[in-house]
Amino acid sequence: MAEQLNILIVDDEEIIRNELAEYLQNNNFNVFLAEASTEALEVLKANRVDVVFLDIRLPGINGLELLKIIKMEYPEKEVIMISGHGEMQSVIEAMRSGACDYLPKPFSLTEVISAIERTRRFIDLNNRLKEVENSFNLFKDNIRKELGQGFIAQSQAMKKVSELVSKVAKSDPTNVLIMGESGTGKELVARAIHYMSPRKDHYFYAVNSSAITETLFESEFFGHTKGSFTGANENKTGWFEVANKGTLFLDEIGDLPLSLQTKFLRVLEERKISRVGGTQEIGIDVRIIAATNQDLEKLTEEKQFRLDLYHRLSAFIIHIPPLRERKEDIPLLINYFIDDFSKKMNKKITRIDKEVVDTLIDYSFPGNVRELRNMVERAIILSEGDRLVADDFQFDKISKKISRTNNNLEVLDLEILERNAIIKAIHQSNFNKSAAAKLLNISFQALDRRIKKYHLVFEKRLG
Repeated sequence: MAEQLNILIVDDEEIIRNELAEYLQNNNFNVFLAEASTEALEVLKANRVDVVFLDIRLPGINGLELLKIIKMEYPEKEVIMISGHGEMQSVIEAMRSGACDYLPKPFSLTEVISAIERTRRFIDLNNRLKEVENSFNLFKDNIRKELGQGFIAQSQAMKKVSELVSKVAKSDPTNVLIMGESGTGKELVARAIHYMSPRKDHYFYAVNSSAITETLFESEFFGHTKGSFTGANENKTGWFEVANKGTLFLDEIGDLPLSLQTKFLRVLEERKISRVGGTQEIGIDVRIIAATNQDLEKLTEEKQFRLDLYHRLSAFIIHIPPLRERKEDIPLLINYFIDDFSKKMNKKITRIDKEVVDTLIDYSFPGNVRELRNMVERAIILSEGDRLVADDFQFDKISKKISRTNNNLEVLDLEILERNAIIKAIHQSNFNKSAAAKLLNISFQALDRRIKKYHLVFEKRLG
């Protein structure tokens, strides 16, 4: 701590009080004195005190009883007990009651400084922990505010989603499967379930299942011990332990390779893990919320997803409708995003042309709410007035791409974009599927499934 510590000495022996006080004052500490418990409580009530030196043997209310009163009324105060010979049992009781250190009589003055420095570090650590806790609470408050955008809706479909979220949030620890297209807000719904549940004060940890490789699965999910494999230079806590008592969110669960699905299922059934290289079993209490934009039932029929794992994950299913099926929500979302981004960018945009809103309502939004959010953000950046106009949206450049087929306009959807991205990645990687998967930031198995899905055939040409 940068500021001077205020220290209270409580001891009925005048010589000890005065010598200790003189030594501490010479070392730049502020000192208060008390020879009995009642006097000490008066000092605490009238002054800011950081550390209390407290003798166990005191007239009237003894040191142990005074310690309990201090920790009850002033829990932030740190107490160093002063004990005589043969009082170890009392010292143990004092430590259990909240004392942070003790000095056995007779003690040297240098031991006093050492005890204060230990306590100073303890105070600093507690202050940092409080800062972290305050930051975490602020983060949670912000998250709760942000969660609102997922339920800015007047459509019956989204009102139904909101009702389901409220109900399942209270049904701890029921696993939840969230289904919907990319950009519909699956993670937002998962966070809403977490922060409305009894687990809200513990971690919500999000994992992208498509990015998990077989070699990293156990280390990432279960953790590992130091020296368990090359590169394991220290112990690592896995995702299950990080999210213990909280929620583990598995996005794109349909991309989890079959070999890993078996290991994952075992953990869900046994509720125990072992770190790689470790022998001790660790019990876990984690709520699983999974999400996918794929048809898991179809994947189970095609033997690409385990049926028993599907049943484990789908105890409660929430379907999030795409934005094109709830167009009545588009104006509400537009207004929300305009207000939000205007404040963040310090702009005074209060309205949007009706023609722009009509154009957006007519658009199919393959990227769903995420795409609408990005459109409004970009428009506000470009805007130079107090309202948004068509030019701000650059309708000729946004992702509403049009292709002409038989003189009819056809909106390119995400599947076409994904198919084209795969073709491009395969060619850029010289037909190496592993390298292409890395370019696309998905697993080899996920790429292979997509190649089969789009019936793509690649033949490397020579010369």
